[in-house]
Amino acid sequence: MSAIRLLVLGAVRQHGRAHGYQVRNDLEFWGAHEWSNAKPGSIYHALKQMAKQGLLHAHEIAPSTAGGPPRTEYEITESGTKEFFALLREALTSYDQKVDVLSAGIGFIVDLERHEAVELLQERVRSIEEWRASVTDYYTPEDGPESLGHIGEIMNMWVHSADAGAAWTRSLIERIEGGAYTFAGEGEPFVGVLAEGQENPYATGVPHAGDQT
Repeated sequence: MSAIRLLVLGAVRQHGRAHGYQVRNDLEFWGAHEWSNAKPGSIYHALKQMAKQGLLHAHEIAPSTAGGPPRTEYEITESGTKEFFALLREALTSYDQKVDVLSAGIGFIVDLERHEAVELLQERVRSIEEWRASVTDYYTPEDGPESLGHIGEIMNMWVHSADAGAAWTRSLIERIEGGAYTFAGEGEPFVGVLAEGQENPYATGVPHAGDQT
């Protein structure tokens, strides 16, 4: 699974309607260009591709009176919303997601209801534990990695990664169950997108041909 689809769908959904540069600006505001494949070319390609797939609706916007080329504004469709939540749930439950996918999932976790977020994270812990058990069928951590030669270091790394991932997930569950954050249906949601014209202190400032589309 690629993080870019989840990120782009989520950004458009939060805006209601947004043109490509707004989506790029939001993803740079979140730092996604540093921790994922959310580079300008990938963002603009994803927008056009998902519009073709019916996940986004493309609105052609006439040029403003101030001049400049017309832009396309995107709006998430019913199919796009279903895809967004499917990707979000997959990002939060799968033990083997890459860090960028899991990061994107955490970024949108409050779009879920609190109880579902907890259930999905509990499922992630179970998946991690099952995967760890499959590793220890062949490798006994207590014997140390040397028991399998230097290859044992690979399994040792997997076990430590599983333990760290499970511990972090349990701590997040504990915070959510303790009332942290505002989830869907609980009140005013966290606003994580920039308003039109709002300065982005984290923007790269590197121009791209797609910025004007």
